[in-house]
Amino acid sequence: MSAKHKRIFAGAAFFAMLGVLVVGGVFIYNIGTLIELIKELTHWLVATIGKLGYAGIVALMFLESSFFPFPSEVVLPPAGYLAWKGEMSFAAVFLAGLAGSILGALFNYWFALQFGRPFLIKYGKYFFVSKESIDKAETFFRRHGHISTLVGRLLPVIRQYISLPAGIVRMNLGTFVLFTSIGAGLWALVLTVVGYLLGEHQDLLERYLHVLTYSSIACAVVLALGYLFWHRRLSREKRS
Repeated sequence: MSAKHKRIFAGAAFFAMLGVLVVGGVFIYNIGTLIELIKELTHWLVATIGKLGYAGIVALMFLESSFFPFPSEVVLPPAGYLAWKGEMSFAAVFLAGLAGSILGALFNYWFALQFGRPFLIKYGKYFFVSKESIDKAETFFRRHGHISTLVGRLLPVIRQYISLPAGIVRMNLGTFVLFTSIGAGLWALVLTVVGYLLGEHQDLLERYLHVLTYSSIACAVVLALGYLFWHRRLSREKRS
C-alpha cells in the first residue's frame, strides 16, 4: 500500500470511528428505559453522596467518568445553582468536578492497562480481535490518541469509556491526562456555568438538556474535522 493510500485509509478510519462513536453515543444516551434507570440510581447517589459537599461532587464525577454511566448533567448544574445561591464556591465546584472526572478516567485507564491487553491477546480471537489489530490500534493512538481522547470526552456515554482503549494500547500517560483534563474541563465548566446562570429556574435544564448534548456532539465533530484538516496540511508541508 502506497503512502497516499495509507493516508486515505487512515482518514477514512478516523471518520468511521468518529461516526460510530457519535451514533452509538446518541443511541445509547436516548434509550428510555436505561435513562430512567440511570435517573433513579442518580437520585439515590445525589441524595447520599451529594450531602458530602465538594467531596460528594468528586465522588459522583469519579463514578460518572469511570464504570458507572450516569449523566454528569445531574451533578454539576445543581452544584452551579448552589454556587449561584452563595452556598458553594463556583471555582471549587468546577475544580471538584474536574478532579473527579480525571480520577475516574485514570481508574479506567489503569484497569484497561492492567487487564485489557492481556485479555484481548488471550481471548480476542473469539471476538475477531487479532494481535495485529491491537498493534494497529496502538499505532493509531500513538499518533492520534490526544485528539481521540479530547473528542471522546465531549461525546455522551463515550466519555466514560474512551479511557479503556487508551489504557489497552498504553497511550502516554502525560498526554492522556492533559487531553482528558482539557475535554473534561470544558464539559465541567459548561455544566457548572449553565447551573449558575439558570439560578432558581433549574426546571429548564431537563427541558433543554438535549441542546447541551447535541452542542457537545457538534463541538466534538468540529474539533475532529479541524484536526484532520490540520494533520493533512502538515503532512503536505512535510512532503513539499
